Amino acid sequence: MTPAETPHRIKVLLIDDQPIIGEAVRRMLAGIPEIEFQYCKEAPRALEAAVAFGPTVILQDLVMPEVDGLTLAKQFREHPDTRDIPLIVLSTKEEPKVKAEAFALGASDYLVKFPDPVEVIARIRRHSSGYIHLLERNEAYRALERSQKTLAKEIAQAEAYVRSLLPEPLKRGPIRADWRFIPSAQLGGDSFGYLDLDDDRFALFLLDVCGHGVGAALLSVSALNALRSRALPDTDFNDPSQVLAALNRAFPMDQQDGKFFTIWYGVYQRSTRTLAYAGGGHPPALALQPSRPDTPVQLDSKGPMIGVDPDMIYAGASIVLEPAARLFLYSDGVYEIKQAGGSMWPFDDFAAALAHAAAGEGAAMDRIIAAARSVGGRDDFVDDVSIVEFLFE
Repeated sequence: MTPAETPHRIKVLLIDDQPIIGEAVRRMLAGIPEIEFQYCKEAPRALEAAVAFGPTVILQDLVMPEVDGLTLAKQFREHPDTRDIPLIVLSTKEEPKVKAEAFALGASDYLVKFPDPVEVIARIRRHSSGYIHLLERNEAYRALERSQKTLAKEIAQAEAYVRSLLPEPLKRGPIRADWRFIPSAQLGGDSFGYLDLDDDRFALFLLDVCGHGVGAALLSVSALNALRSRALPDTDFNDPSQVLAALNRAFPMDQQDGKFFTIWYGVYQRSTRTLAYAGGGHPPALALQPSRPDTPVQLDSKGPMIGVDPDMIYAGASIVLEPAARLFLYSDGVYEIKQAGGSMWPFDDFAAALAHAAAGEGAAMDRIIAAARSVGGRDDFVDDVSIVEFLFE
């Protein structure tokens, strides 16, 4: 049984300097098995007794030696362990001024000694019920907080693992690559990579699993590892269409807890400067050719998502990249953003913003991320954001 499910008994603490009153209340409650009773004769020990006993309601005399009832009520309300416990003041006097002062100091109820037992028990039950509900709510909140902390820790571990699998930036050579990875609070299923297939061909890809959480991240890692290790049987990794078809067969969504993923996969041939590519449900890659730097070329990804139907065919295409051409792969988290008016940021506006960002100094990725944050009016992202920038000299 979890703490939030632990049942609470009604626990009554009586504070009264007259033992005869203590005995009367004990007998009044003795026949009720769900009520636990404790009596405290000495007012100076009342606070200590309350903290130790944990009552669901306190019955307290108003006139006592050493510590008067109003002072004691104030002490109860100032102590963190007793400030919320219902406090029923008992008095021999029916004086409006005294009542008002008792309520001002935090009393929950006021009884003139001694009403009918039926009324006393009814008030004990009502006040205890409200306090028990408060305890249960607080326990549920604490259990939820513990659960959220555990989940956050698991997500952080999954994020660190995913990040550890991402490739190192390529700072030198005829192909240069850099990237940005900004996971959402829930962690999505983004991953990406690039590698030499042989001396002439260079593979590059980015994939995005539907949904959030550790499950999406694990599927993403599985697909990433299959591509990096080339562990897809009977597949020519130089042919993007074959790669996507093989992924589609290897990861059917009915075996992945209903999850599918999108992907853009390309193979660049250095000797001909030709980039062959295919996509499955993924946003188009954007190529910036030096001859038309203001007009991004959309390398469409028109194939279906991976995992939906094992018999799908993926068509490929190709483009010749000019010297100093730049290519951007990204996940939809960077542009599927609600604008201030509630409408989504148009894709063409995103593409234009990326071209504008690429015209400046430094990493275009940082400027496009800043633009996305400005459009959404917030620093965080609802979904994972991944961007990979390639320069083909």
